[in-house]
Amino acid sequence: MYLSTLVGNILIIVSTMVDADLQSPMYFFLKNLSFLEVGYTTSTIPKMLVNFLTKRKGISFLGCATRMYAFSVLGITECFLLAAMAYDRYVAICHHLRYTTMMSWNMCFLLSAVSWLIGVLVALGQTTFIFTLPYCGPNRINHFFCDLLPLLKLACTDTYKNEIATYIIALLFIMVPFLLIVVSYIQILHTIFKMLSAGDKRKTFSTCSSHLVVVTLFYGSGIVTYLRPKAFYSSSSNKLLSLLHTDVSHDESLDLQLEE
Repeated sequence: MYLSTLVGNILIIVSTMVDADLQSPMYFFLKNLSFLEVGYTTSTIPKMLVNFLTKRKGISFLGCATRMYAFSVLGITECFLLAAMAYDRYVAICHHLRYTTMMSWNMCFLLSAVSWLIGVLVALGQTTFIFTLPYCGPNRINHFFCDLLPLLKLACTDTYKNEIATYIIALLFIMVPFLLIVVSYIQILHTIFKMLSAGDKRKTFSTCSSHLVVVTLFYGSGIVTYLRPKAFYSSSSNKLLSLLHTDVSHDESLDLQLEE
């Protein structure tokens, strides 16, 4: 499944680069999304697969921090890129006569750059915040990759304030772009329902269907993983949700040994 993810997304990237008919804002964002998906899965899955096949399941402290930073950058960036794609569909459907002016290439590059900038800065603060905590062992992560909540459980200090801060960050940088997507689709549906022809409705909505599927899977698993109340948190369910969130259907768990 990991190989199919790589091949599928690389084919999308190559197609949108070489096909002149795919040089539009929609495919520009799709190319960015495919690049993110390649990096997002690569930041977690190869290490997990290696650990399945070897007896030594350790990871260095620096390696754990690096992987968590990469995972966080790509995850947060994807949240905002999906919102940018929703805005693109909103403009295309609700303001189609002004689409070329409202979604100029400058606007596309700006939306993409802002998404990446937010991801890089927030992930940097988040990773620094987690890895400056004291860890006094046993540094054994009850997860298959270095994720926020399992790492917080290893800190040998009171992490209540840290958990609250993590929750607030997740609330801002998951829910804000998600609400922007919801608002965009409310406007899109309102426009579609005003169309007279059933064929036009189906054709117009079909341009949004794949984006909606990605949003539902990505945000659904992300919201349940990082925003559910602590009383409903369990390591087993968190690992299963993380597997869905990283686009791999495998329910086997793994403990990683952090090595200073």
